[in-house]
Amino acid sequence: MTSSITSRGRHVAVIGLGAAGLVAARELRREGHTVVAFEREKHVGGLWMYTDRVEADALSVDPDRTIVHSSVYQSLRTNLPRECMGYSDFPFATRSGDGGDPRRYPDHKEVLTYLQDFAKEFKIEKMVRFETEVLCVEPAAEDNRKWRVQFKSSSGVSGEEIFDAVVVCNGHFTEPRLAHIPGIDSWPGKQIHSHNYRIPDPFKDQVVIVIGSQSSGNDISSDIATMAKEVHLSSNAVASDSYSGYNNLRIHPMIYQAREDGSVVFRNGKVLFADVIVHCTGYKYHFPFLKTNGYVTVEDNRVGPLYKHVFPPALAPGISFIGIPFMGLQFFMFEIQSKWVASVLSGRAKLPSEDKMMEEAIAFYAKLEDLGIPKRYTHFLTDPRGNPLFGTFNPEDAVAISQSDYFNWIAEQCGCASIEPWRERLYKVAIKKVFFGGDSYRDQWDDDRLIEEVYREFAKLKLNQDSSS
Repeated sequence: MTSSITSRGRHVAVIGLGAAGLVAARELRREGHTVVAFEREKHVGGLWMYTDRVEADALSVDPDRTIVHSSVYQSLRTNLPRECMGYSDFPFATRSGDGGDPRRYPDHKEVLTYLQDFAKEFKIEKMVRFETEVLCVEPAAEDNRKWRVQFKSSSGVSGEEIFDAVVVCNGHFTEPRLAHIPGIDSWPGKQIHSHNYRIPDPFKDQVVIVIGSQSSGNDISSDIATMAKEVHLSSNAVASDSYSGYNNLRIHPMIYQAREDGSVVFRNGKVLFADVIVHCTGYKYHFPFLKTNGYVTVEDNRVGPLYKHVFPPALAPGISFIGIPFMGLQFFMFEIQSKWVASVLSGRAKLPSEDKMMEEAIAFYAKLEDLGIPKRYTHFLTDPRGNPLFGTFNPEDAVAISQSDYFNWIAEQCGCASIEPWRERLYKVAIKKVFFGGDSYRDQWDDDRLIEEVYREFAKLKLNQDSSS
């Protein structure tokens, strides 16, 4: 089903207007395409739109539940400094005089404001159909090189439209993954996934186990510790008290078993009685609207087959995905992937044949298997063996297999600039702070020279923008 693209603008649908969809819409329009963006909410921002609403099913396993798409908790702050988070030509700099959050690691409201400012600056909202849910994306019956998109507005009005291509930007922070715990079905306590966590108040005076020590697990366990009697953080990572600034927070290995009497047994034999288990165990890739006759599947959190995490070989370039890889410089990745997709659709950049793309995807999966990397880490942007959550950790390994290789390759394909050296250096410093900076890493920064360099680059960018306007 792979089709050749001649050099002209295409009619393109973008699904989702979070950080990925916003920049995808802009880059597609810059390349000369006409864009219709579908957003189920009233505003742009995606996962950064906070709501105190949660799902009735605290574990989010009921297929008939009313889905709440935000997973942001009230106390959430970024885990990377703002200076390396923004798009290349729209810095996420500190705002002044308008009541924003000036911290280097700002809260979620500041990120949402940044995205809203981006949408306003580049007039993205003119392309958006708000409060419109995409129900189905499938090959058009009259021409299988085109795509039929069915949708329904919040007022109940349904419709469909034919597009030359569809760019999927719906994110992957809505459909929870749960830890496998033997005996959990008969355990009498409460369970909740972090998707439905907002504030610590409901955990007052309780004994709580939090599973998972990535950013959300560390944040939520510290947050709950302000109210709970005890908090026990269960993790595959090597236990380190540096994560904890609370006397009532303890770190344990993973859970071995849950029992009917309310006790929980950890892998080191430690036993305790708990009231609640909070699963901070990540999310599943989920595309319920996408009908591809089996060409695109999700198996153990691998979306595949995909060429370079973006194009399914049999359907390229008509379907593409922005934002599948994780654990990296997300906003920059969204931008450079979008530039590539836009240039492929216009014919300015070329894809290999379907067979070549499939051959490369299969070879990549085989390499992961040979290295002993589980399928669920397929879209880890750097080698997961360099991550402490995967096993033994050397911080140099985490950056040695650099995401910049991926960015540089894409930049070469579409003739655009790759990652700036200062942004990559800042990320390398920041990612080590995430793992080794302790509970207060967001409020401590000891490389002011690097930050000064960043802001000199910001000033040059602004000067260039002012002179060209």
